[in-house]
Amino acid sequence: MRKNLIPMAICYDFDGTLSPGNMQEYSFIKKLGMTADEFWKTANGMAKQKKMDDILSYMKVTIDESRKRKLPITREDFMAYGHNIKLYKGVEEWFDRINAYALSCGVNLQHYIISSGLKEMLEGTAIADKFTEIFASSFLYDENGAAVWPAIILNYTSKTQYLFRINKGCLDVTDTEGVNRHVDKACRPMPFENMIYIGDGSTDIPCMAMLNKAGGHTLAVYKTGTKERASALNRDGRAHMIAPADYSENKAIDRFVKAVIDKVVADNRLKNVRP
Repeated sequence: MRKNLIPMAICYDFDGTLSPGNMQEYSFIKKLGMTADEFWKTANGMAKQKKMDDILSYMKVTIDESRKRKLPITREDFMAYGHNIKLYKGVEEWFDRINAYALSCGVNLQHYIISSGLKEMLEGTAIADKFTEIFASSFLYDENGAAVWPAIILNYTSKTQYLFRINKGCLDVTDTEGVNRHVDKACRPMPFENMIYIGDGSTDIPCMAMLNKAGGHTLAVYKTGTKERASALNRDGRAHMIAPADYSENKAIDRFVKAVIDKVVADNRLKNVRP
């Protein structure tokens, strides 16, 4: 890696952003013998009845329904379910190609997932090794390796914490002191202005709003039938741009990200102009 590269990061939601559906629906829910509608109706019903966070409720239902069926749910099982997750067109080739473009511009580009889905499933996907860090909900496991309790949850508001972790270079999720420590803006290793957040829906609004306010860049992607949801994010000032969820070369996402890389390079050059 060349010295003096400009640091830059892209932060992605996952479900609906890099993948067309909810990660649990590709094989885990089918393994339970449930339909997706049945699973989410149970989880959402529990959340409403018990006044629970909806992420905690779906994780509780995951454990309850697995135990009812004597279905093992170890970390390895979740990773195996992750192997079956489908990705949008162009995603698997995206990272190496955009990294090469960034490097040609003098940029060290890093990638992060910030998702309410399960970290263990994400670690089983074909693109897991493309990320500097995967921030997502995860389970605590007992002495037999079985999931017994939520260890970490990310909901729509707590996701913003991870933008600050990236900004400050505090990636250890157990380090609560570091992420809250005052660090002068000029000393933070990943400036907000050099960050992009890519999401697809209402759960991404706090991250988009926060990053926009801090000078970053935001993109809402959509699949067939969801363009209006993305358009609303753009109209309401949450997302700078919307684009179809196609990560292939020369498509809108590719052009947007390359344009932001060019802007970050130009802004950095302007900062360093001396009389």
